Amino acid sequence: MIMIKRIGKYTLKFLDEPKITGFGSVAGKKEAEGPLGKNFDKIFYDPRAGQKTFEKAEILFQQEALTAALGRADRRAEDIDMVFAGDLLNQCISSSYGMKEFRAPYFGQYGACSTMAQSLILAAIAVSSGAARLSAAVTSSHFCTAERQYRMPLEYGGQRTTTAQWTVTGAGGCLLEPQGRAPSLAAAVIGKITDLGIKDMNNMGAAMAPAAAGTILDFLSDSGSSVRDYDLILTGDLGRVGSECLYNLLEREGVDIKGRHNDCGKMIYGENQDVHAGGSGCGCCASVLCSTILPDMISGKYKNILFVATGALMSPVSSWQGSSIPAIAHLLNIQAP
Repeated sequence: MIMIKRIGKYTLKFLDEPKITGFGSVAGKKEAEGPLGKNFDKIFYDPRAGQKTFEKAEILFQQEALTAALGRADRRAEDIDMVFAGDLLNQCISSSYGMKEFRAPYFGQYGACSTMAQSLILAAIAVSSGAARLSAAVTSSHFCTAERQYRMPLEYGGQRTTTAQWTVTGAGGCLLEPQGRAPSLAAAVIGKITDLGIKDMNNMGAAMAPAAAGTILDFLSDSGSSVRDYDLILTGDLGRVGSECLYNLLEREGVDIKGRHNDCGKMIYGENQDVHAGGSGCGCCASVLCSTILPDMISGKYKNILFVATGALMSPVSSWQGSSIPAIAHLLNIQAP
């Protein structure tokens, strides 16, 4: 029986609508001091989380996020048929080291800041196809691990530009099952790589906005829906600069999302936290989705949302060689139970 149907050119429609039966979120000190601080399942005020290195702390973040999701769904690690996990570090070490403790079949993922949406789409395909009865999607980032990989040693104390975003120290994890009274994944768009020639790695919002605009337009066209059909169009993580770019790009196509849009990078930090253009990183949209958006859907605040996670697909080597920044945006239509 066909359980996934292609609508239009780019959209996948899940006829059985896999359910997000469990979710968990973890955050660091700076994130806990922001507007969403009370929503996280677990907070680590020590950036090393009691571990010897920042990288080992991020590994623990992933483990705690998945453990919280399992607890919320009343499931055990041995129930997981497939886990899709990713992070920002070379060879996805936060995920591979973190997930080995659960002894579940594992797929490592890399989509930069879009990794949570990418992992959720693949987990949903696994459940809808019957390949998995229970699949998991887990994503994390850590300010200290990402900064010293992508930019400069932490000790250097380099000045940040006004367009720069702050990598979130956090993680999120979701469990997907065929049935259950829980938020469901109704449709998805796998994004196309977009590159408009931006080379400034301190302005990733502008680099990613065209990908977000393209994916949103593709979904609206394929589905025959309009912005008014959704309670929230949530991007992650364009920040303030990227969000303004997104508005401008969509308005050129006659689409206005300002009244229904928010961005995870704008939500997670307060105005007084000096993060410049907002938050970013795999853990940004993952922790916001799992700490705030999904509970809001269960409570009835939102009934129908678009979750559009964006990623800047550069590497330290490509940036040092002067290459432009290719970007991606994956979309999920999530509906309340």
